[in-house]
Amino acid sequence: MPASIVTSDDLERLKEEMLYEIKEILIKYERITIDRWIKSGKVMDKLEISPGTLQNFRINQTIPFTKLGGIIYYDETKINEIMVKNETKSKILLP
Repeated sequence: MPASIVTSDDLERLKEEMLYEIKEILIKYERITIDRWIKSGKVMDKLEISPGTLQNFRINQTIPFTKLGGIIYYDETKINEIMVKNETKSKILLP
């Protein structure tokens, strides 16, 4: 059996193909959507809040979250739903 030489380019291509296939499987079974889960930094930027406010939202259960291996993730679709649900309609009085 002849020996095959595996290059770093071969490994990179294999990695990309595997990631693509995993992504397709996850999307197919609707277990997760791409970019659905975001980290605290993106949530703070999106809502323009401080780390303390975000922590209060977690403590008060205002925003649901998932913690895996010490990293906190938020479901972006749920954050958007909360924003819409808490929308208020105010009348602006013009002089």
